[in-house]
Amino acid sequence: MEQQLAHLDVAKRKIAIVGRLGVYPMVRLSLPARRLLAYLAVRGHPVQRGVASAELWPDVPDDIGRSNLRRALWHVPRGWVSATGDELALEAQCDLVQAHQVAARALGGEPLSLEEIELLSDDILPGWHEEWIVPAQDAFRLLRVQALEAACRTMASAGHHALATQAGAAAIAAEPLCESAAEALIDAHLAQRNRYQAMQCFRLLAERLDRELGVTPDPALAARVGIGGIEQRPH
Repeated sequence: MEQQLAHLDVAKRKIAIVGRLGVYPMVRLSLPARRLLAYLAVRGHPVQRGVASAELWPDVPDDIGRSNLRRALWHVPRGWVSATGDELALEAQCDLVQAHQVAARALGGEPLSLEEIELLSDDILPGWHEEWIVPAQDAFRLLRVQALEAACRTMASAGHHALATQAGAAAIAAEPLCESAAEALIDAHLAQRNRYQAMQCFRLLAERLDRELGVTPDPALAARVGIGGIEQRPH
Protein backbone atom coordinates (compact mmCIF):
# COMPACT_ATOMS: atom_id res chain seq x y z
CA MET A 1 0.00 0.00 0.00
CA GLU A 2 2.82 2.43 0.88
CA GLN A 3 4.52 1.71 -2.45
CA GLN A 4 1.25 2.36 -4.30
CA LEU A 5 0.79 5.67 -2.48
CA ALA A 6 4.38 6.62 -3.27
CA HIS A 7 3.78 5.85 -6.95
CA LEU A 8 0.69 8.04 -6.95
CA ASP A 9 2.67 10.86 -5.38
CA VAL A 10 5.32 10.60 -8.10
CA ALA A 11 2.60 10.73 -10.78
CA LYS A 12 1.31 13.96 -9.26
CA ARG A 13 4.74 15.62 -9.22
CA LYS A 14 5.97 16.98 -12.54
CA ILE A 15 9.04 18.95 -13.53
CA ALA A 16 9.50 20.79 -16.81
CA ILE A 17 12.96 21.57 -18.19
CA VAL A 18 12.11 21.96 -21.90
CA GLY A 19 11.83 25.71 -22.47
CA ARG A 20 12.11 26.64 -18.81
CA LEU A 21 12.27 25.18 -15.34
CA GLY A 22 8.88 24.59 -13.77
CA VAL A 23 7.58 22.31 -11.04
CA TYR A 24 3.99 21.17 -10.54
CA PRO A 25 2.36 21.50 -8.14
CA MET A 26 4.08 24.84 -7.76
CA VAL A 27 6.37 25.13 -4.77
CA ARG A 28 8.80 27.83 -3.70
CA LEU A 29 12.36 26.70 -4.39
CA SER A 30 15.69 28.16 -3.36
CA LEU A 31 18.44 28.46 -5.99
CA PRO A 32 20.31 25.36 -4.68
CA ALA A 33 17.08 23.33 -4.79
CA ARG A 34 16.31 24.52 -8.33
CA ARG A 35 19.78 23.54 -9.53
CA LEU A 36 19.58 20.09 -7.93
CA LEU A 37 16.14 19.28 -9.31
CA ALA A 38 17.15 20.51 -12.77
CA TYR A 39 20.36 18.46 -12.61
CA LEU A 40 18.54 15.23 -11.69
CA ALA A 41 15.88 15.89 -14.35
CA VAL A 42 18.54 16.33 -17.03
CA ARG A 43 20.40 13.21 -15.94
CA GLY A 44 17.20 11.15 -16.02
CA HIS A 45 18.55 8.36 -13.79
CA PRO A 46 19.86 7.92 -10.24
CA VAL A 47 23.18 9.67 -9.62
CA GLN A 48 25.77 8.97 -6.93
CA ARG A 49 26.18 11.76 -4.40
CA GLY A 50 29.87 12.18 -5.15
CA VAL A 51 29.22 12.54 -8.88
CA ALA A 52 26.39 15.03 -8.30
CA SER A 53 28.42 17.23 -5.96
CA ALA A 54 31.46 17.18 -8.27
CA GLU A 55 29.40 18.15 -11.33
CA LEU A 56 27.26 20.76 -9.61
CA TRP A 57 30.20 22.38 -7.79
CA PRO A 58 33.26 21.57 -9.92
CA ASP A 59 35.42 24.44 -8.65
CA VAL A 60 35.39 23.65 -4.93
CA PRO A 61 37.05 20.90 -2.86
CA ASP A 62 35.16 17.61 -2.55
CA ASP A 63 34.15 18.11 1.09
CA ILE A 64 32.68 21.54 0.34
CA GLY A 65 30.84 20.18 -2.68
CA ARG A 66 29.29 17.42 -0.59
CA SER A 67 28.32 19.98 2.05
CA ASN A 68 26.67 22.12 -0.64
CA LEU A 69 24.78 19.04 -1.86
CA ARG A 70 23.48 18.29 1.63
CA ARG A 71 22.35 21.90 1.95
CA ALA A 72 20.58 21.73 -1.41
CA LEU A 73 18.81 18.50 -0.41
CA TRP A 74 17.64 20.16 2.79
CA HIS A 75 16.02 22.91 0.66
CA VAL A 76 14.19 20.46 -1.66
CA PRO A 77 10.55 19.87 -0.62
CA ARG A 78 9.93 16.45 0.87
CA GLY A 79 9.27 13.67 -1.61
CA TRP A 80 10.88 15.23 -4.69
CA VAL A 81 14.24 13.44 -4.29
CA SER A 82 14.83 9.96 -2.89
CA ALA A 83 18.10 8.63 -1.50
CA THR A 84 18.89 4.93 -1.84
CA GLY A 85 22.29 4.10 -0.46
CA ASP A 86 24.67 6.61 -2.04
CA GLU A 87 22.36 7.42 -4.96
CA LEU A 88 19.91 10.27 -5.48
CA ALA A 89 16.90 9.99 -7.78
CA LEU A 90 14.24 12.44 -8.90
CA GLU A 91 10.77 11.39 -7.79
CA ALA A 92 8.74 13.24 -10.39
CA GLN A 93 7.70 12.94 -14.02
CA CYS A 94 9.81 15.01 -16.41
CA ASP A 95 8.77 16.50 -19.75
CA LEU A 96 12.17 15.59 -21.25
CA VAL A 97 11.11 11.94 -21.20
CA GLN A 98 8.00 12.79 -23.19
CA ALA A 99 10.04 14.93 -25.59
CA HIS A 100 12.37 12.01 -26.31
CA GLN A 101 9.39 9.75 -26.92
CA VAL A 102 7.85 12.26 -29.34
CA ALA A 103 11.18 12.65 -31.15
CA ALA A 104 11.53 8.88 -31.48
CA ARG A 105 8.07 8.65 -33.03
CA ALA A 106 8.87 11.40 -35.51
CA LEU A 107 12.16 9.75 -36.49
CA GLY A 108 10.21 6.53 -36.94
CA GLY A 109 8.03 8.16 -39.58
CA GLU A 110 4.97 9.06 -37.50
CA PRO A 111 3.17 12.43 -37.78
CA LEU A 112 3.08 14.85 -34.87
CA SER A 113 0.34 16.99 -33.39
CA LEU A 114 0.73 20.74 -33.00
CA GLU A 115 1.27 20.28 -29.26
CA GLU A 116 4.07 17.77 -29.92
CA ILE A 117 5.70 20.13 -32.42
CA GLU A 118 5.59 22.85 -29.79
CA LEU A 119 7.20 20.52 -27.25
CA LEU A 120 10.14 20.01 -29.62
CA SER A 121 10.41 23.72 -30.36
CA ASP A 122 12.39 24.62 -27.23
CA ASP A 123 15.82 23.80 -25.86
CA ILE A 124 16.57 22.33 -22.45
CA LEU A 125 16.76 25.18 -19.94
CA PRO A 126 17.79 27.96 -22.37
CA GLY A 127 20.01 30.51 -20.66
CA TRP A 128 21.65 27.90 -18.41
CA HIS A 129 25.33 27.53 -19.31
CA GLU A 130 26.81 25.35 -16.59
CA GLU A 131 29.24 22.63 -17.66
CA TRP A 132 26.97 19.76 -16.62
CA ILE A 133 24.10 20.88 -18.83
CA VAL A 134 25.77 22.02 -22.08
CA PRO A 135 26.32 18.51 -23.55
CA ALA A 136 22.68 17.61 -22.85
CA GLN A 137 21.50 20.85 -24.46
CA ASP A 138 23.57 20.21 -27.59
CA ALA A 139 22.41 16.59 -27.88
CA PHE A 140 18.73 17.50 -27.42
CA ARG A 141 18.93 20.34 -29.95
CA LEU A 142 20.36 17.96 -32.57
CA LEU A 143 17.69 15.38 -31.76
CA ARG A 144 14.79 17.80 -31.99
CA VAL A 145 16.00 19.36 -35.24
CA GLN A 146 16.27 15.90 -36.80
CA ALA A 147 12.86 14.91 -35.43
CA LEU A 148 11.15 18.11 -36.61
CA GLU A 149 12.69 17.75 -40.07
CA ALA A 150 11.53 14.13 -40.27
CA ALA A 151 8.04 15.13 -39.13
CA CYS A 152 7.94 17.89 -41.75
CA ARG A 153 8.73 15.41 -44.52
CA THR A 154 6.33 12.77 -43.18
CA MET A 155 3.39 15.14 -42.89
CA ALA A 156 4.07 16.86 -46.20
CA SER A 157 4.00 13.46 -47.93
CA ALA A 158 0.72 12.67 -46.19
CA GLY A 159 -0.84 15.97 -47.23
CA HIS A 160 -0.81 17.52 -43.75
CA HIS A 161 0.79 20.67 -45.10
CA ALA A 162 -0.06 23.10 -42.28
CA LEU A 163 1.52 20.90 -39.63
CA ALA A 164 4.41 20.10 -41.97
CA THR A 165 5.30 23.76 -42.35
CA GLN A 166 5.02 24.29 -38.59
CA ALA A 167 7.48 21.45 -37.98
CA GLY A 168 9.85 22.67 -40.68
CA ALA A 169 9.79 26.24 -39.41
CA ALA A 170 10.54 25.03 -35.87
CA ALA A 171 13.50 23.00 -37.15
CA ILE A 172 14.98 26.02 -38.91
CA ALA A 173 14.37 28.25 -35.89
CA ALA A 174 16.44 25.80 -33.86
CA GLU A 175 19.20 25.44 -36.46
CA PRO A 176 19.07 28.26 -39.06
CA LEU A 177 22.04 26.90 -41.08
CA CYS A 178 20.61 23.40 -41.50
CA GLU A 179 20.18 22.97 -45.27
CA SER A 180 18.29 19.69 -45.01
CA ALA A 181 15.70 21.28 -42.70
CA ALA A 182 15.34 24.21 -45.10
CA GLU A 183 14.90 21.76 -47.96
CA ALA A 184 12.12 19.96 -46.06
CA LEU A 185 10.31 23.24 -45.37
CA ILE A 186 10.74 24.42 -48.96
CA ASP A 187 9.27 21.15 -50.24
CA ALA A 188 6.33 21.53 -47.84
CA HIS A 189 5.68 25.07 -49.14
CA LEU A 190 5.94 23.92 -52.75
CA ALA A 191 3.50 21.08 -52.07
CA GLN A 192 0.99 23.80 -51.17
CA ARG A 193 2.00 25.79 -54.28
CA ASN A 194 3.26 28.56 -52.00
CA ARG A 195 6.22 29.55 -54.15
CA TYR A 196 6.68 32.90 -52.40
CA GLN A 197 7.20 31.26 -48.99
CA ALA A 198 9.51 28.68 -50.55
CA MET A 199 11.60 31.43 -52.15
CA GLN A 200 11.70 33.43 -48.92
CA CYS A 201 12.94 30.37 -47.05
CA PHE A 202 15.65 29.80 -49.66
CA ARG A 203 16.79 33.44 -49.65
CA LEU A 204 17.06 33.52 -45.85
CA LEU A 205 19.12 30.34 -45.92
CA ALA A 206 21.38 31.74 -48.64
CA GLU A 207 21.93 34.97 -46.67
CA ARG A 208 22.76 33.09 -43.48
CA LEU A 209 25.15 30.66 -45.19
CA ASP A 210 26.92 33.52 -46.94
CA ARG A 211 27.17 35.61 -43.78
CA GLU A 212 28.22 32.84 -41.42
CA LEU A 213 30.20 30.46 -43.63
CA GLY A 214 30.86 32.26 -46.91
CA VAL A 215 29.20 29.50 -48.94
CA THR A 216 26.07 29.10 -51.05
CA PRO A 217 23.22 26.59 -50.72
CA ASP A 218 23.35 23.30 -52.58
CA PRO A 219 22.67 23.95 -56.30
CA ALA A 220 20.01 21.22 -56.24
CA LEU A 221 18.10 23.24 -53.65
CA ALA A 222 18.39 26.36 -55.79
CA ALA A 223 16.97 24.44 -58.73
CA ARG A 224 14.04 23.37 -56.56
CA VAL A 225 12.87 26.96 -56.22
CA GLY A 226 13.60 27.79 -59.85
CA ILE A 227 17.00 29.49 -59.49
CA GLY A 228 19.42 28.43 -62.20
CA GLY A 229 22.53 29.72 -60.49
CA ILE A 230 23.61 31.53 -57.36
CA GLU A 231 26.02 34.42 -57.31
CA GLN A 232 28.17 35.10 -54.29
CA ARG A 233 27.53 38.47 -52.71
CA PRO A 234 30.58 40.75 -52.62
CA HIS A 235 32.41 40.81 -49.27
